[in-house]
Amino acid sequence: METDGTAPEPPAQAPLLVPPGRILDAKTALALNVHASPGVYALLLGSGISLTSGVKTGWGIVEDLVGRVAAMQDPNDTDAAEKAVADPVGWWAQHYDDVLGYSGLLGAVAPTAAARQAQLARYFQPQEDDEPGAKGPTPAHHAIAQLVKRGGVRVILTTNFDRLTERALEEAGISPQVISRPGQIAGMMPLPHAPVTVIKLHGDYAALDQLNTVDELETYEPEQQELLKRVLDEYGLIICGWSADWDTALVRALEGVRPRRYPMFWSSFSTLGEAAKRLTAQHSAAVIEGMTADELFTDLERRFEALDRMATPHVTRDIAVTRLKRALPDPVRRIEASDLVHQTVTDILDRTAAAARPLGGPVFDESVRGYRADCDVLLHLLAHGVFHDDGTHDALWLRAVERLTRMRSSFSGAFNEALEALRHYPALLATWTMGVTAVISRREEFLATIMAQPTWNTLWGMTRTQPPAVYLNPVRILAADLSSVMPSPERQVRLFPQSAILRQEAREPLQVIEPDDTAYQTACTRFEFLASLIAMDDDTHTRLPWIGQFIDDAHWEYDTSIANTIKAELTPNWPLLRAGAFGGDVNRAQAAYERLVEWRAQNPRLHW
Repeated sequence: METDGTAPEPPAQAPLLVPPGRILDAKTALALNVHASPGVYALLLGSGISLTSGVKTGWGIVEDLVGRVAAMQDPNDTDAAEKAVADPVGWWAQHYDDVLGYSGLLGAVAPTAAARQAQLARYFQPQEDDEPGAKGPTPAHHAIAQLVKRGGVRVILTTNFDRLTERALEEAGISPQVISRPGQIAGMMPLPHAPVTVIKLHGDYAALDQLNTVDELETYEPEQQELLKRVLDEYGLIICGWSADWDTALVRALEGVRPRRYPMFWSSFSTLGEAAKRLTAQHSAAVIEGMTADELFTDLERRFEALDRMATPHVTRDIAVTRLKRALPDPVRRIEASDLVHQTVTDILDRTAAAARPLGGPVFDESVRGYRADCDVLLHLLAHGVFHDDGTHDALWLRAVERLTRMRSSFSGAFNEALEALRHYPALLATWTMGVTAVISRREEFLATIMAQPTWNTLWGMTRTQPPAVYLNPVRILAADLSSVMPSPERQVRLFPQSAILRQEAREPLQVIEPDDTAYQTACTRFEFLASLIAMDDDTHTRLPWIGQFIDDAHWEYDTSIANTIKAELTPNWPLLRAGAFGGDVNRAQAAYERLVEWRAQNPRLHW
């Protein structure tokens, strides 16, 4: 048959999805299906997922309990426990008529719920002789938490008593809805509305109503059966670490569900048992063999990241700001906000390294412009972040400055002093933007923090640890001759103030927050004054104010001037004192004010 070289169109009734495990391997099909349908798939997790944490599986508990029974039964035989653990089935057959099994053994050792709780606690809670980190969330648990964070999974069924899943979710900043008793179901948040719901089918190890024995695992309470039926009917299912050998009620629920709307995926490290084989055949499940739970879920997370990179467009400045504003008030999205700022700073560091800006030669103005362009997205994030934050994320903003400060952590070979100092310009831009924003948003107590943290160690001479109020002083970072960066009509050399360029560069990031130019300039002047006041509290001979436009006579000589306004504010209740500036000592603050007044009087040439 002749063709024109183009592929024929598929028939109208052709299926849109390739059955998983046929042409595509099951792992690829799993990633594609879950990524394409976020929130559609539920997890069913068994004891195998907790194996690498040191939490024993059901059979591991059997072996340990048999050893304990053997040791108690023959206390004079020091090897009794070891021999019993080596062949628990044989040992049990020699001493008891019943067939050895998890449920029967636990029922015999601890016939009541309270006794079972006491017996099981040591298998789930860290003990004194455990290795550090034992019985903590595994890589699988952490990968699952990241899948939940991405929105890929919103329902987790588990037969485990442990709390490793909940712990991993909480460490990822996610507060799960946990259903461990049938009585909680009536008042639960609807599944689509909760960030994630963990349904503990057999209860929690710390509760008194776990399902352990064969009789207890035979059936669920009616409300529990109804919830399970709903999940199995409405969600796709990813099964991992569950054998289907003991949980009669759960096997029956899976057998009774109608043909599935979404494919089922079943991961098993070892050979499937008879019950599992029946279920996978009934639901045409894609079986993933030979992978541990850690391998399965970390692999799935990596595949998600690859798909995200393909699907995610370049993050523009406006998109970044929108994402940050959405994440700030939501505790569940705390890590999302952190990742956004962290990646933005990483991009700055990468661009700076790639630009390989020299420390010598006539390239000062090019470096100033280059650093500012690199920092554009970050300055917008910091402006909106500090303005809309209530202090919850202060450590995040400070971490950004700390990383930028490290751009000037070492040097080698010959260099131009002005260009060397300029490596702190990104950190100064970030701190200036945060400081002015803090004034605008009436969060001046934050200034006490950003003028004190992070500290930096000088690189030459006698090493000194300095706060930002000292090492980020614009006079120390920006060369006096800014005529090439901020030319005047007469091309005159602009010796002071360095803050002129900072006001100019921070204006656009703060335009939405403070659209009025006069109010913006007023906020800049107040920040300059407060930063200078803190700088004059320095206990070394290098005291130097942030020589800005607040030095102008107009800001000192009138009753309503910024100088007189701040002087009147210097009381024990001043926000900066309450936040720790000047050691919380009003006398120190007043002494710094007097030093600033004296410094200005001794430097009349700076007035303009």
